[in-house]
Amino acid sequence: MAKVIEGLYYSESHEFVKVEGEMAFIGITDYAQHALGNVVYVDLPEVDDEVEAGEEFGAVESVKAASDIIAPVSGTIVEVNEALEEQPELLNQDPYENWIIKVELSDKTELDNLMDAQAYEEFCK
Repeated sequence: MAKVIEGLYYSESHEFVKVEGEMAFIGITDYAQHALGNVVYVDLPEVDDEVEAGEEFGAVESVKAASDIIAPVSGTIVEVNEALEEQPELLNQDPYENWIIKVELSDKTELDNLMDAQAYEEFCK
């Protein structure tokens, strides 16, 4: 069973959101990295880009497949995890520690559309 962390929000496309104040850290879930296999490349967006909930903002490539990363919430990118450019395999080691982007949330009510840990665990079964 993939690791699911309490207190995070989860999307049906297997991204997680960790909220700290007005900021949200977005990455792929443990379930997603398991499904992808060994990650070999992460296509990162630019700082100051706008992301819209439900729209693609980057991609993760593995030896098996490439998968778009879908923004679970809307906002402005304030930071990207540049370590992933040199070490994309960090997503396999701990996807929750190695978030992909940090955004300033534009609409916190969008979090209501996401699943909590328990609902996501059920969804993944």
